[in-house]
Amino acid sequence: MGFEEMWRDLAPVGRAASSGGYFRQPWTSAESELRSWFAEECAARGLVVETDGIGNQVAWWEPATESGARPDQAGVLTGSHLDSVLDGGAYDGPLGVVSALGAVDTLRARGFAPDRPIGIGVFVEEEGSRFGRACLGSRLVTGATTWEQAKELRDRDGVFLADAISAAGLDPAHDLLDLARVGTFVELHVEQGRDLVDRDVAVGLASEIWPHGRWRFDFAGQANHAGTTRMEDRRDPMLTYAMTALAANKQARIAGQRATFGRITVEPNGTNAVPSLVTAWLDARASSDDALATLVEAVERQAHDRADRDGTSLDVTAESVSGSVAFDPDLAARLASLAGWPVIPTQAGHDAGILSDAGIATAMVFVRNPTGVSHSPDEHADTADCLAGVEALADVLAELAGPGAPA
Repeated sequence: MGFEEMWRDLAPVGRAASSGGYFRQPWTSAESELRSWFAEECAARGLVVETDGIGNQVAWWEPATESGARPDQAGVLTGSHLDSVLDGGAYDGPLGVVSALGAVDTLRARGFAPDRPIGIGVFVEEEGSRFGRACLGSRLVTGATTWEQAKELRDRDGVFLADAISAAGLDPAHDLLDLARVGTFVELHVEQGRDLVDRDVAVGLASEIWPHGRWRFDFAGQANHAGTTRMEDRRDPMLTYAMTALAANKQARIAGQRATFGRITVEPNGTNAVPSLVTAWLDARASSDDALATLVEAVERQAHDRADRDGTSLDVTAESVSGSVAFDPDLAARLASLAGWPVIPTQAGHDAGILSDAGIATAMVFVRNPTGVSHSPDEHADTADCLAGVEALADVLAELAGPGAPA
């Protein structure tokens, strides 16, 4: 089955009729359907899928046992994730998985026989849309996050991570994927920005991932009547939050960085009541680790100053922070030389960053996004560019797993 047929099969899964966006949260029926689809596609290619205790998946294309083949050598893993943000786009994640399957088809059609194993992998909860920890599946398999730390995570409905995994028919007590045989990881992803659009090229490679993180701001005040409470008598945490959101925007603009408050909860959340608690999550990203720390410190300082004036209080908790990731420059230069692809930075986090931090040589292939919009139903990539991405990924895998590839 070709790329376009696979893409059509995936299109309806988890799609909301009202917005056209996707709700493919981990350990839900939509995500389970996607895992089954992946297993079926691998089986159709003679690849056996291994699924670990939390739902991470990998299937290996093993070299033939013939002279010159190196089946015992460290393999090349490609793939991405199948989950989405809430009301997300179709391409973020699944494009890398479908393209990986397509690249294997392309290599076989070329008559290519790998000298070392080529794997296709799917990591769970990359977006952190359900349990708030981005790249959770890859963090767990690399040891960046321990099960003891993760099992107490809860989703918005109060469901524990361990219970959600068990309810999906998985057993978190089973072993996680073993990455010992992975020598190189290559993740294809739709570009989340306009760099390739501005360059007028369909494919690029990654140089680095900006450091980024999520911080929870708990603004506490006093619940009261919206009509009978004088403005000067209020201890309103919504005002403190509102000023903090404006401060984050200003600080990020001044520094040329990124700061977003995209999620809030309010208690008691009544139209005619001053709230007692506002909880808001800050997503911050910057061009360096020091710049990120400076940005968050500035936002937090202004928030505390405002809380003092409003008679409210503030607690800030770092929930998920990832440092800067510089991908292997020699690997990127080697792959870029295959077709003159540009090497560009990204401000978005990826499983590739987690594997890179774990000491695995890592590269990323980006496919042009004509609008630059991502994490939205408007996310898009033209079919011609997607097919160019499949060919590019096939070229990369041939370079890394073919005859003459460095041991």
